Amino acid sequence: MPLMSKYQFTCEVEPQYLNEQSSPDEELYAFAYTITITNTGDVAAQLISRHWIIDDARGHTEEVKGLGVVGNQPLLRPGESFQYTSGTRLRTPTGSMRGSFFCVAEDGERFEAPVIEFALQAGPAGAGEGSTRVLH
Repeated sequence: MPLMSKYQFTCEVEPQYLNEQSSPDEELYAFAYTITITNTGDVAAQLISRHWIIDDARGHTEEVKGLGVVGNQPLLRPGESFQYTSGTRLRTPTGSMRGSFFCVAEDGERFEAPVIEFALQAGPAGAGEGSTRVLH
């Protein structure tokens, strides 16, 4: 039987290149990413803050920290999910993101919910699905 934590959020990511908001001639590449956060633990918990590390293909790293996600600090009961879409811009057509969410359970326990590294990759206009991938 797998060991499950009482305190656990699982995060899924769907990145997407935004051709219409990008300007390759100006080295500006826009990406959206949709995150689905699910409370897979046994205790209700609230997402308090986020921490992102964004890398471009030239080795430039940007760190982003802040309260909540898109203006929300969702409280998730076991089995509940919260989904949001946000975005970032790179100076290169490829890069990656990884990060974590800081959470506090109803009983006061604090824990981190990791977001595994995922690729940001510019594609041809209308590439949409099939041009995204998650790094393992």
